[in-house]
Amino acid sequence: MKTGIKISGAIFAAEGNVDHDEFIDKFIEFVEANGWEFGGGSKKIDEEGNDIKV
Repeated sequence: MKTGIKISGAIFAAEGNVDHDEFIDKFIEFVEANGWEFGGGSKKIDEEGNDIKV
């Protein structure tokens, strides 16, 4: 049986905003550099956890 890690949370910058596309690109680079795979989704949210429509 293959096991993995489920991630649930949010990323915010200490100052300014996190660019969604830039974050995903860097996250996927990190995952692939370690020989891992990622399956799932992402969405842009505000500091209260509400979806931001893009």
